Amino acid sequence: MTFTPTVKAILDNYESDNPGTKANLARILTQGRLGGTGKMIILPVDQGFEHGPARSFSVNEAAYDPHYHYQLAIDAGLNAYAAPLGALEAGADTFAGQIPTILKVNSSNSWATSINQAVTGGVEDALRLGCAAIGFTIYPGSDDVFEMMEEIREMSAEAKSVGIATVIWSYPRGGNLSKDGELALDVGAYAAHMAALLGAHIIKVKLPSAHIEQKDARKAYEGRDFAAQADRVRHVRQSCFNGRRIVVFSGGAAKGIDAVFQDARDIRDGGGNGSIIGRNTFQRPREEALAMLDRLVRIYKGEE
Repeated sequence: MTFTPTVKAILDNYESDNPGTKANLARILTQGRLGGTGKMIILPVDQGFEHGPARSFSVNEAAYDPHYHYQLAIDAGLNAYAAPLGALEAGADTFAGQIPTILKVNSSNSWATSINQAVTGGVEDALRLGCAAIGFTIYPGSDDVFEMMEEIREMSAEAKSVGIATVIWSYPRGGNLSKDGELALDVGAYAAHMAALLGAHIIKVKLPSAHIEQKDARKAYEGRDFAAQADRVRHVRQSCFNGRRIVVFSGGAAKGIDAVFQDARDIRDGGGNGSIIGRNTFQRPREEALAMLDRLVRIYKGEE
């Protein structure tokens, strides 16, 4: 464990939380090769629910086994591993205490027509499995988002009462949003702010484009240059209570390795806390994934 002044300063921002919740946040912040830096890389593997097993794992068949993902996160020196209930249960005993885990408590699938997710796990499961946090997705813009907000309000309150942290995936989608609007800067910053207002300890959003979607927001952005991705990251961080909440960015769809590295540099330079990166790692051969994650760690440590 690397408990540093940086970690303490981050924990001090969570003024209402009990020692148990802060201890679990500290578990994540002090784990692995980025422990103590205030930066983090988390491996999320919920794509089997979202996209199906073949689309997720056939390009690297070892990844059908949940133990593969636990071991990848451990060997790469990451801060945490996030997955749905069954995947965590499949390796909970073998890997107990070796890496902080985040139980993804809601999920969807690629056949659903509504923009919503089913609750598939709970706080009792997270306690039983020794998880540091629960993870929950909301879709700002969806007609069902208010139901999702009420669900996470109740689950987060329960989690905090027993010392477990909350991670909110906040992905704008649906309603009057255009496809470009889902990644717009103003929309992404708004989505991050909603997650902070809902009480998230860690906020996960997508890297935004420079597009401004909302007509009513355009005046607020006039005269400001957001061409550089690092500046867009900085604005999202500003929207998370001016940096008082941890914000990490999704790796998104599979992309070229150079683009992944540049994203990490921009997240670092914009003051973001790190990456939650799944498909761009576990869909590569293990040695290639480990080399990639090694370089991402070095980027976040400012070594390149």
